[in-house]
Amino acid sequence: MPTRHLILASASPRRLDLLRATGLDPEVRIPDIDESPLPGEDPTAMVERLACAKRDAVLASITDGVNRRVVAADTVVVLDGVVLGKPGTPGTATAMLSRLSGRTHHVVTGVAVSGPADTASTTVSTEVTWRALSSAEIATYVATGEPLDKAGGYGIQGGGANFVTSLIGSRDNVIGLPVTTALDLLARVS
Repeated sequence: MPTRHLILASASPRRLDLLRATGLDPEVRIPDIDESPLPGEDPTAMVERLACAKRDAVLASITDGVNRRVVAADTVVVLDGVVLGKPGTPGTATAMLSRLSGRTHHVVTGVAVSGPADTASTTVSTEVTWRALSSAEIATYVATGEPLDKAGGYGIQGGGANFVTSLIGSRDNVIGLPVTTALDLLARVS
């Protein structure tokens, strides 16, 4: 698949790295959308809706008439039906990590693409189980700053990998983009 005319509709450096690891080198465009959940919205429906909104915002910004491929995604961590977003502060990160300690949660990503032939979207869910963490482990990890900008407050590609005892599904999904799914969708719309 040619890398020209491929756009990643995301500010995530992790998503960009995942695509680059496949040999693609997309242009990055950061969509400006409202990412607020709708009242009573299911987390899986929410991530697919947001991924589609990001894709569509970038498509709407293309004014030169060139038919580009676009990849967009939105990822959340879900524990007991509750979405754990990016904590943003050390206190919120500590609370999130404490809730995840010794538990199983799901990482759900909506993926939306466009190509010359069509648009497509889907969701991918990965089940992740953590070992029990001590307060000291949580504090040490939070002090690294890594948890602050990651859904659920951890990065499996970083220090968060030390907490995982079981992963069922796509590891790339936990990082932020299920690459195989994204590439399959792109092939379908090309």
